[in-house]
Amino acid sequence: MSPARNQELVKLRRVTASGAEGHSNVVFQNDEEFLETTNISGNNSLRSRVVQESTKQGEEYTVTIEQDSPKTTEDIEDEQDTYQKGCLEKKYDAVCNSCRKHKTTLRYIIWGILLAGYLCMVIAACVLDFHRALPLFVITMIVIFFFVWDYLMDKYEDRIDAFLSPRKRLLDSHWFWLKWVIWVALILGVIFWLILDTAKLGQQQLVSFGGLIMYVLLVFLFSKHPTRVYWRPVVWGIGLQFLLGLLILRTKLGFMAFEWLGGKVQTFLGFTDAGASFVFGKKYTDHFFAFKVLPIVVFFSTVMSMLYYLGLMQWIIRKVGWLMLVTMGSSPIESVVAAGNIFIGQTESPLLVRPYLPHVTKSELHAIMTAGFATIAGSVLGAYISFGVSASHLLTASVMSAPASLAIAKLFWPETETPKITLKNAIKMENGGSRNILEAATQGASSSIGLVANIAVNVIAFLALLSFVNSALSWFGNLFDYPQLSFEIICSYIFMPFSFMMGMDWQDSFMVAKLIGYKTFFNEFVAYEHLSKLINLREAAGPKFVNGEQQYLSIRSETIATYALCGFSNFGSLGIVVGGLSMLSSTPVDNCHYILDTAFNSSLPRNTTEVVSCCQNLLSSTAFEDPGRNQSLYFLKGCCKLLNPSTFNCSRISNRF
Repeated sequence: MSPARNQELVKLRRVTASGAEGHSNVVFQNDEEFLETTNISGNNSLRSRVVQESTKQGEEYTVTIEQDSPKTTEDIEDEQDTYQKGCLEKKYDAVCNSCRKHKTTLRYIIWGILLAGYLCMVIAACVLDFHRALPLFVITMIVIFFFVWDYLMDKYEDRIDAFLSPRKRLLDSHWFWLKWVIWVALILGVIFWLILDTAKLGQQQLVSFGGLIMYVLLVFLFSKHPTRVYWRPVVWGIGLQFLLGLLILRTKLGFMAFEWLGGKVQTFLGFTDAGASFVFGKKYTDHFFAFKVLPIVVFFSTVMSMLYYLGLMQWIIRKVGWLMLVTMGSSPIESVVAAGNIFIGQTESPLLVRPYLPHVTKSELHAIMTAGFATIAGSVLGAYISFGVSASHLLTASVMSAPASLAIAKLFWPETETPKITLKNAIKMENGGSRNILEAATQGASSSIGLVANIAVNVIAFLALLSFVNSALSWFGNLFDYPQLSFEIICSYIFMPFSFMMGMDWQDSFMVAKLIGYKTFFNEFVAYEHLSKLINLREAAGPKFVNGEQQYLSIRSETIATYALCGFSNFGSLGIVVGGLSMLSSTPVDNCHYILDTAFNSSLPRNTTEVVSCCQNLLSSTAFEDPGRNQSLYFLKGCCKLLNPSTFNCSRISNRF
């Protein structure tokens, strides 16, 4: 800046003017402060003009300066760019608003295009080779059926109920004598089936049927309320298990379907080898259990997490649960948990109905635990298949155990209370907490770390413990000239009657009894590991007896043992389930915390009575002087909006939140 220009600005130091729009009012103590504050430099062109006459105020002076920067070529180009950007933004906003306005229509169009493309692909595959495309065609038809069913039920459920209600009333009016006709027909059907089946396959079938009757009678004798047993879930549970077994094991179509499914599962699990070989090297199978079996758990857990994020698992669980709900008459809580146990573990399945766990009856809680013990998790299913156990039988056992578990649970602990959750639509299952499918895959893999470590350390500990117990028993038996005394021999005598009544051959029943002992006192991993050795010996076609000791089982006994071992029923699992359910079923105070958190933070249905009750307890227990000391301000604010209480100063909460 030139000296003349500097002097001109300094002369303004004693000038004051009133503020006006586009001017700057600045108070300075001296000339240096004025020059420093105005930030005069050669890079900025400043035009100053006195607006009004000056007025002195002590030693301070007020100056009104009008600052105006001349426009350069760059400034003009920036304004043009801003104008062009504004036009694009307007067009973008218009497109976004139009998409939001027609969001539903656009969604239908996109899904319609994708569905049409998929159907064209299915048709093309069927035209090229229908036999090869048959599985895809069947799966597509099943999915379409359920989607159409869901659509009709959502849209016309009231009309369907109105149409069926006269027929329901007619059925109820004649139900007294009709149910006896059904019972007689059912009993006659079972008798004729037993006659035909025994004539075809031998008397061993009668032993299995007698074992079923024996187990039902034993559970009935030890029932909590034997005089209050409701037989509908018992009969339907056993009946569904029988029908599934008949369909899968005795019909050619069902057997082929599950054989195909088992083969595809084995092929699918085989892709684990790609990751295992990359991490552990080409010779990873030298350490079969650690590097071949356990990676399958990681892979399967990842896939299950992705399916859960997509909502496919919830959809399948709801359908299976609905089937048990309408046939067995079980409560929605029991049905969903039992269906969930087919695919997920005994500690994860109660999470499907976590908001309702504090309100379940004792009978429902017992059914939840029983369903967890009767099935295995999908994440370890692949590990058992890798042992060489039949994949089709393992899949069948997982499905059949769900209705059977509810049958036994309701026989052992009948329902004597009124369930609080009775509506079919009361069960709302949320998708996983992942934000995208890649995060779901990562979380699934990470969550399997604890499971893999738990499996590894338990197998190490239990096999070591078993070796020690056998050594101790051998020493003790040697004192009485019986050194062959072992844990297996003790279990073979304890569980032999139970295994024989399942339909085993007399010779095989002792070996299967040992496996049941492994499963009960240790876990099913140890039992299946021993079963896999017996299967390998049979497939090697070696001698069945060596030095008078049986080496392997018959195929029939292997099959029955596969079903008998398929479950988490052991003492270790008992502690896991009790601990998990104790955490999920919280105390009343913690329960209110969860109810309020659910009501104010999630999309789950709000139970108004419980929310109001918890809000009243919260407001009455909160100190007026310090409402945020021990309670959540967020819950207090939500309760104030809900109740608008006159005895509590909610304005304090609104101000502090």
